Amino acid sequence: MSSSATAQQTKWWNGGRSPFNVEYGKLMMWYFLMSDAFTFGAFLISYGTIRFSQNFWPDPNVVFNAFPGTGHLNLPLAFVSVMTFILIASSVTMVLAVHEGHRGNRRGVIKWMAWTIVGGLAFLLCQAWEWHHLITGQHAVLANGKLELIGQTMANNPWGQLVDPTVAQQALAASSHETLVHLAHEYPKGTAASLPALEKMPNNQLLGMIDLEHVHVREKGPIAFGGYFFGITGFHGFHVFSGVIINVVMLIMAQKGVFDRRGHYLMIEKAGLYWHFVDLVWVFVFLCFYLV
Repeated sequence: MSSSATAQQTKWWNGGRSPFNVEYGKLMMWYFLMSDAFTFGAFLISYGTIRFSQNFWPDPNVVFNAFPGTGHLNLPLAFVSVMTFILIASSVTMVLAVHEGHRGNRRGVIKWMAWTIVGGLAFLLCQAWEWHHLITGQHAVLANGKLELIGQTMANNPWGQLVDPTVAQQALAASSHETLVHLAHEYPKGTAASLPALEKMPNNQLLGMIDLEHVHVREKGPIAFGGYFFGITGFHGFHVFSGVIINVVMLIMAQKGVFDRRGHYLMIEKAGLYWHFVDLVWVFVFLCFYLV
């Protein structure tokens, strides 16, 4: 019975050395990564098409110049550089985890997989801070002859061209009391007063307390910037989150000795392929949004 069942098994290749000299699961992972690369490529090509069809586009040195705990200090691309370093470092720890898997060293795999997970979570936390800072930011823009305070969202872009100082001064005089209070608190001439004290002051007094030179009033920028930025970086962030979940599962399986009983750590290598792909995609996202 067993011999007849064996004889009926399909032979995919019997002409010498197989051209598919790779484990099936790893081959399927490469297929998935190729299809995912096409998806990211389509998104970035679409972004590039819109980006270079516009007469004006936000300057990344202006948009991404904040760093946690530094206030209004101008540090272009410093924070995203930290994010990039964290992700690249997590790729290194994944390489070390795969290397330890080839050696059959369970402790080494557990240690480096844990560090890879820490790196992925750190990157996601950094991205969450960046999104929160952009969305909740209060940036002065010229709208309908007065100044409004808006953040970077899917519908609003405060990173347009700079407004002439004379026009900005006229728009400031026509702005709401709430806007004047915020500007007087964030950009004061001399020592800033407390918010409760500023809220009780009349508009003409608040106007003389605002250092308009450091406000950098701008027009509204192209709306497409927000949609592409949050869409593509969010899609990449979802991949990082998925990778962290996969790595957590791999870590638990390694701790329980699943791979030792199987006699190999191929699953760690497959997870590593996915993680390296996520890191590689970030290089292109970093180039398109933060450098160009």
